[in-house]
Amino acid sequence: MNDLYARHRAVLPDWLALYYEDPLEITHGEGRHVWDAHGNRYLDFFGGILTTMTAHALPEVTKAVSEQAGRIIHSSTLYLNRPMVELAERIAEVSQIPDARVFFTTSGTEANDTALLLATAHRRSNTILAMRNSYHGRSFSAVGITGNRGWSPTSLSPLQTLYVHGGVRTRGPYAALSDAEFTAACVEDLKDLLGHTRAPAALIAEPVQGVGGFTSPPDGLYAAFREVLKEHGILWIADEVQTGWGRTGDHFWGWQAHARSGPPDIVTFAKGIGNGMSVGGVVARAEIMNCLDSNSISTFGGTQVTMAAALANLTYLLEHDLQGNARRVGGLLIDRLRTATAQLPGVREVRGRGLMIGVELVRPGTDEADPGAASAVLEAAREGGLLIGKGGGHNTSALRIAPPLSLTAAEAEEGADILERALRGAQ
Repeated sequence: MNDLYARHRAVLPDWLALYYEDPLEITHGEGRHVWDAHGNRYLDFFGGILTTMTAHALPEVTKAVSEQAGRIIHSSTLYLNRPMVELAERIAEVSQIPDARVFFTTSGTEANDTALLLATAHRRSNTILAMRNSYHGRSFSAVGITGNRGWSPTSLSPLQTLYVHGGVRTRGPYAALSDAEFTAACVEDLKDLLGHTRAPAALIAEPVQGVGGFTSPPDGLYAAFREVLKEHGILWIADEVQTGWGRTGDHFWGWQAHARSGPPDIVTFAKGIGNGMSVGGVVARAEIMNCLDSNSISTFGGTQVTMAAALANLTYLLEHDLQGNARRVGGLLIDRLRTATAQLPGVREVRGRGLMIGVELVRPGTDEADPGAASAVLEAAREGGLLIGKGGGHNTSALRIAPPLSLTAAEAEEGADILERALRGAQ
């Protein structure tokens, strides 16, 4: 056991997960690469859990942080804050939510917590609809609506949560149906559920489930849900903490794959917008955002240095069309991985869109999850110079691939080669 790992175990919680049998200390990064304390270089296909969205040590973001830190780092939301207003204006514009208001937090967990507060206060209901296999954060209320046993340490909750079918296309009772039949069955299930309960405040859903293994429903499912929800006055919260800002390639927001019935009532965001800085937030229609009848502030949400970083990051992303790059390079990477794994019996599925790709592993000859293989592939990929993530529903058996959106075609090919060798070695 190395010294830093021993010190970590002595003072930090046992449940604070670490990857790898010999945990990795990352000391610096540049572009799509990071280096560890021993000088080893890795191609980063996980970006600090989808958080380093554009690139490590992006000069534009580094410069913005340095210049802002030289002026003032923080003053709280009790004072006017130019970087916060400027970023809110940009986000309100790209959100496509009419008469949008933006509230900044420090994390996706806090953003979802705020969205739940707004929805329950606006609707005067403490019942929430959530998706099976979902993940929404680690606060008390976010854990209470998370539909993934591996990330839900208690059943206690301030909310009554009802779980809906539809977040996982290729597993569950409707997996054998066509896309249209799958959507129709999930809609009928939702209608039936609403017939047995008082009207909930909101449905919260990740357009692509992140911790759940990068699973998603057929395009249009949440639009069909929205039509039912509107009949009951129920709000739609899109959790875009992992899917936002063009990561899926086809769309700027994940919800746009389900846009037939209009934008969500509330959108939450975090992770990639700060490119590693602690930025999260909520976008909602003014009537929803302004429904609270007591004072509230955010001490660190919207602090100047993080807002400066996010502004520079968003500007870079838009000016360099990183959404388009995610679509092009992500498409190449998905095709390459599907070809490489077509004859591997332990690979059940390569799924995803853009630079949000899941590789689900099973025990060869069965449909059973294989978490041991996922851990082995993670280790082998690291040995080959590639960092990836993992996740999944009933058992952690999906590899999660989410590089910075500036990934080049050559880097995608290099990463795919390393991952193919790791997968073959685990068979």
